[in-house]
Amino acid sequence: MTIFTMSYSINRRPLLEGVSDSEFEDDLETEADDPNISVPDEKPFLKQYEPSDKYNLAYIVFYVLGINTLIPWSFFITADDYWMYKFREIHKNSTKNINYSHVENLEKKTDLQASFTSYISVASALPNTFFLILNAFISKKISLRVRMVSSQCTILLFFILTTIFVKINTDKWQGTFLIITLTTVACVNAASAIFGGSLMGIVGRFSPKYITAMSSGQALGGIITAIAEICSLWIGASPVLSGLVYFIIGDVMLFLSLIAYVILEKVAFFKHHMVEKLPENVEADYSITGEVTFPQGTTISYTRIIKRIWHYGINVFLVFFISFSVYPALTVLVESQCKGKGYAWNDIYFVPVVTYLIFSCGDYTGRILSGIFQWPKNKPWQVVLLSLMRVIFIPAFIFCNAQPRHHLSVYIHSDLYYILITIAFAISNGYLCNLSFILTPTVVDSQEKEIASIMIGAFLGMGLISGSAFSLFMVKAL
Repeated sequence: MTIFTMSYSINRRPLLEGVSDSEFEDDLETEADDPNISVPDEKPFLKQYEPSDKYNLAYIVFYVLGINTLIPWSFFITADDYWMYKFREIHKNSTKNINYSHVENLEKKTDLQASFTSYISVASALPNTFFLILNAFISKKISLRVRMVSSQCTILLFFILTTIFVKINTDKWQGTFLIITLTTVACVNAASAIFGGSLMGIVGRFSPKYITAMSSGQALGGIITAIAEICSLWIGASPVLSGLVYFIIGDVMLFLSLIAYVILEKVAFFKHHMVEKLPENVEADYSITGEVTFPQGTTISYTRIIKRIWHYGINVFLVFFISFSVYPALTVLVESQCKGKGYAWNDIYFVPVVTYLIFSCGDYTGRILSGIFQWPKNKPWQVVLLSLMRVIFIPAFIFCNAQPRHHLSVYIHSDLYYILITIAFAISNGYLCNLSFILTPTVVDSQEKEIASIMIGAFLGMGLISGSAFSLFMVKAL
């Protein structure tokens, strides 16, 4: 009877209510001493607590960084009147140049004026695409801090140089100024590719909320640029003054972006997500097979990553190829049906508002929507199919009132229809673009997320340059 009582007491004691904490701890210690009993360790669980994003600082900084990925290119393109002024025809011993206006810009173009947009497009697209691809292979050889800080400093320095040239008289050496400008554009876009590609690698480690912040920031940069152009037209600013304002705004935003990133690196929330399972400073073996082998034995294979993300890579390529086939080369040629009747909206504001502002707002809306819900999810082929369906926008814009025309007729005359097409075009662009940014990190291992997101940037660059080249054909086909 005594033996039974002892056994009974041992079996039911932990289940009794009212047992003191000290007695219960004694039982745990006894069980822990038994090698056959496994007791969970609570300390690692507590240490894995994720720091919070205080004041949404990281979220705001990703917005700012996203804005600055496209601000340089946007301001170079938007300052069209300034470039036309710099490359205008020079009349010796004449004061005619002082009264240079937007109308003269449109009606009397020199060879340099007519070709400058094409020159700047090539000078932007080629280095941007090359360095987006290169960035995918140097991401593990050059530290993230070096890539982010040095690229932003490079962009800022060249942008300051561009700002200085605004107030320098280049009339007697326009050819040399053209070479300097195109070299500057190439260097800025090369650095922007490293900056933008690295930023995509960073946000690939975060939740969709932060990926959307970066992506939405890119669209917001287009909105800011469009508003700056509209305000410039509204106040009647001279080409030199508008160019100076554009570039000073760019200088300020680039400087704030650099400071914001330096601050972000010190935030605990950022550090928590950027912790590498494999130390970033360890030396790795880079083989010709496209693999990176670390001393710990873990291998990152570029081939394996591409096999996992190629659906989303093709999607990003298609999105930007289709978009840049018509935007802005073709859409900027679409005129209001009431142009020439003396209304400021139709003659002055139609193109900057519809082509740039409405498109940027629609693009921004699409990126926000994809951050709220991701559909289709886990079905990459459906995402690719949706992107392929966007090809219908190419003939839609061709049949709008784009001028001048030589071969095809206009079938869509209404401004309203053109605006509705632009809205659908822009929203689908933003939605499908950001959807790939969000879903790409979900199909690779944790140590591969950064490289996978950088590779998506390379697909983006290839779509951009292919679409830009195809747009030249589209314009000629009108």
